[in-house]
Amino acid sequence: MSVKVWLRMVGVIGLLAAMAVGAQTPAPNRAQALKALEQPSADARLSGVQRLADVGTMADADRLVARLRDDDPRVRMEAATSMWQIWSRSGDKVIDAQYQRGVQQMEASRFPEAVATFSDIIRKKPAFAEAWNKRATTYYLMGEFDLSLKDCEEVMKRNRNHFGALSGYGQIYLIMGDFERSLTYFERALKVNPNMTGATSAVRQIQQHLLEKQRNTI
Repeated sequence: MSVKVWLRMVGVIGLLAAMAVGAQTPAPNRAQALKALEQPSADARLSGVQRLADVGTMADADRLVARLRDDDPRVRMEAATSMWQIWSRSGDKVIDAQYQRGVQQMEASRFPEAVATFSDIIRKKPAFAEAWNKRATTYYLMGEFDLSLKDCEEVMKRNRNHFGALSGYGQIYLIMGDFERSLTYFERALKVNPNMTGATSAVRQIQQHLLEKQRNTI
């Protein structure tokens, strides 16, 4: 047997062994993932956060809020990502497929189609907060700020930790020139998720604007 053939065989055997080990190690279930969130090891917490992105429920998304302040930046980043993924699941595969179609329409700037899609989802499953949020986003992109604000309100009724909707309020009120209200909502968003650099920058700029405005009135 040549050296090349032998090395190739060793590589194949090693690959098969690695596959066998992987096959023997099932992914953590939901209960295990939740338990991992409280482990002292950052790698264990990260693993739990990432697994919940696939198997977590809306209640689990609320549990992930604490991990938005984790000591490890990887955990903080993945916690936000996992929350978005959980929020985007309605619990109904047909609705979820329709939701993804609406997102694609929105991203392609086919706004009337996206509004129609999300409106149909809302009619069928009004408890699905993310359908309201995506319609709010679509209305925002269309410049329909009052309609967007109304949908943001519906989001918050169903998902009190939706830092995206809170930030959306802030952006709309900023565009409308209501700086005090904009500041309030950006601060509320950061209270849930302090890792939002855009919101942090907006708070700093609004505070500076309000301070200068106060000085000019003295």
